[in-house]
Amino acid sequence: MTVQEKKNPKVWFITGTSRGFGRIWAEAALKRGDQVAATARNVESIAGFKERYGENVLLLPLDVTKPDQVKSSLDHAYDYFGKLDIVFNNAGYSLVGTIEESDPDDVRALYETNIFGPLAVIKAALPLLRKQGYGHIIGTSSNLGHITLPVIGYYCSSKWAFESIHESLAAEIAQFNIKVTIVEPGAYATEFGSQQSLKFAEGMEIYAGFKEKFFGELSKTEKGNPEATAQALFSMVDSENPPLRFNLGSHNLPGVKQVYSERLKIWELWDEVSSSAH
Repeated sequence: MTVQEKKNPKVWFITGTSRGFGRIWAEAALKRGDQVAATARNVESIAGFKERYGENVLLLPLDVTKPDQVKSSLDHAYDYFGKLDIVFNNAGYSLVGTIEESDPDDVRALYETNIFGPLAVIKAALPLLRKQGYGHIIGTSSNLGHITLPVIGYYCSSKWAFESIHESLAAEIAQFNIKVTIVEPGAYATEFGSQQSLKFAEGMEIYAGFKEKFFGELSKTEKGNPEATAQALFSMVDSENPPLRFNLGSHNLPGVKQVYSERLKIWELWDEVSSSAH
């Protein structure tokens, strides 16, 4: 058993640690001597954490779409470690399909995981964080919380909702000394593009050519190294004044600037007509 000692270690509760960023960040936190309640739908996928980090890690089975299980997991983690410094909503997946192709039931399932799941975590965590008098709620969003792409429009919409919910939350709970940060990664070489992290809508032939071109262009996107994100994340969580929004990667800011510049131009172009409607 290898456990690094650290004075005043932070305690993290992280959803979706079986792969991708969740797994990388959970292990990085443990390596630096923090303590982690690591959750996954299948805890066997993260059993190695216990072997390597012993009592510094608590493995919890969790499906975020089950509010009762969410609450019991958070309560268990709080009782086990005695506090929760960081509650990290990371679990999520993407629905691949055009707006017309995607089945409403698949869209509802996407929102259950990407929106209502994090809400369940937030609602269960807040009484615990208020009781201890502090805390930091973090949510994994995306640069697609500001811009959109075709073919994954419903995933983008879930992140737009995710962003606005967390922005309102930050204003509401600042009075309790609880901070909120939205982490916005750009394109990274994680397992997020794997079959386990994607749900595909049944295709329509009329979109086949469009999607082929889209995926061809998407494959040319330069992807960041996910292992390079941990130190940036630690700089943010260790800050006395963490930002509401936190970009990960070098492509996000130029892309967001371009999109908002185009929006402003259109709003200004139509401002006279828009203002006349007042």
